[in-house]
Order: sequence, then C-alpha cells, then structure tokens
Amino acid sequence: MPLKIVRAADPITVDRLNMVIYGPPGISKTSVAFTAEDPLLLDFDNGSHRAPNRKDVVRVSSWADVAGITADDLAPFKTVIVDTAGRALDALTVDIIRANPKHGRGGALTLQGYGELKSRFGAFLKLLNSFGKDVVLIAHMDEQRSGDDVIERLDVQGGSKGEVYKTADAMGRIVITNGKRRLLFSPTDAAFGKNPGGLEPLDIPPLGSPAFDGFLAGVIQMTKDRLNEQTEAQREAAAEQEWFRTTLAGVNSAQELNGILGRARNASQACKIMVRDKANALGLEFHKESGTYALPKMAA
Repeated sequence: MPLKIVRAADPITVDRLNMVIYGPPGISKTSVAFTAEDPLLLDFDNGSHRAPNRKDVVRVSSWADVAGITADDLAPFKTVIVDTAGRALDALTVDIIRANPKHGRGGALTLQGYGELKSRFGAFLKLLNSFGKDVVLIAHMDEQRSGDDVIERLDVQGGSKGEVYKTADAMGRIVITNGKRRLLFSPTDAAFGKNPGGLEPLDIPPLGSPAFDGFLAGVIQMTKDRLNEQTEAQREAAAEQEWFRTTLAGVNSAQELNGILGRARNASQACKIMVRDKANALGLEFHKESGTYALPKMAA
C-alpha cells in the first residue's frame, strides 16, 4: 500500500486535543477541568464530590467500569476528563495483573507488564479521540529536590509517567502567584509543560464567577485555533514556494525574471533564494540602481 503523504501545502486541521492539567493538592484542578465543554469526568480518584461545580461523573472502582466505554455512552459529551491519570494507570495495572499474574511481581508490573500498560493506556486514549472527544488528564504534582532546587513532576507511577507525557498535546500546571491561580503551559527549568499554541500565562477566574464557567473550554479552543492558524500559515507559505518553483522553471530571460521581482520582494527568504539561484543560472547580475537583473555589461 502506498504511503499517504500529507503535502506541505495541505492543511492538517486540529479538531481534538489531549490536555494534561497538573498541580498540587487542593488547587482546584478538578473544578477547572469541569469548565471544559460538555464534560464527563471518569472519577478514578473518588474526589469529584469535592468540586463545587461538579458535572456528570462516572465513579470508577476498577478498570472494568470504563473498559467497555462506547460512542453511545459519550454521545452527549464533548470532553472526557480522566481524574487522575495516576489513579487510572493504577487501576489498569491491577487489571493487567489480574488477567495475567505473570505480568506482576509483588503488586508491581514486570517489564512485560509495563509494555502492556503502555499499549492499553495509549489505546484507551485513542479510543476516546476516535469518538471525537477532547481528553483532559488531571494529575497531581510531585516535588523532587535537586540540591536546593525544587523540580515539579507528575505524580504518576514509574515508567508509565512517560506515557502521559507522550500522549499529551498540551500540558499545563496550575500555580498560585500573589494569591491568584494561574495556568501555565510553557516548560521551565523546574517544571514540565507543552505549549503548542504559544499561550501566555492565563489567570484563572475566581470559582463561582461567570468568567470561571467555560474557562477551560476557551483555553482548549484557543489552543486549537492557534494550531490551525499555524497550519494555514504553513499551507500559504508552501503554496507560495510552489508558485515560485513552478514559475521560475519557465523563466529564460532577465525580462521574465524582473517581471516577478515585485512578488519576490514580499515573499519568504526561501522564495528570494530561488530567484537568486535562477538569476545565477541565467548568468544575470543584480543592479542596485535599477533594482533589476541584467546581463553583465561586457556580456551585454
């Protein structure tokens, strides 16, 4: 079967996201997650009752409670919240060892068990995405010390932590600065993050305020919009390069080359280089006085 190549000029539309939100206990991670669009929370942590703005939830006591999730189950919802990713992986670990005791040793996964954990967790998220849902993974924060420095990491068991990092399209942490909660997506020397939309630090509105309702829905949509803007800009830049590449192939004289200089002045550096290379191939020189190409004076 031939490769399905997406050309540089073809847009790649982002219509769903996997977003990780993490932070220390008691900072309202679940409440913030509930401000996503039409959310359903899979409550592995059994703490959804503490959120003052609680929406629909599934109380999960074992992985079997979510293993058979279907498109019909999720039809009324647009966002699935996994609270928390660490507890979800714990539940999946128990299910793996129950099904195959050889994949566990002393309650912990063997190397083969970890392989199955990664495979099944990734498949579960892909299943949710295949239903057209955004996924928000909530995680607690684990502080690790490196000398006098405090390093912020996700509080997720062992090697499975990497699976959360890899599956996240965007990753933000909630912090408190001067008494106000903020959502930060950019990574730092001391904290993980993924900021594909290039979002500035965002102030989280007070709980219960009109601005708080729908806050995360706006953040997710803003990230998608920024990514799709980048895709459109890339498509336009690639199309412009293709125009110069095709047009220059038919240029055989200084007059023809000078005819596209106006467009080249407003084009990207890559397009300008193509024009310069074509001039060199034709043996032309650029005259600054006239702003045009011509044959060298002796050759003329």
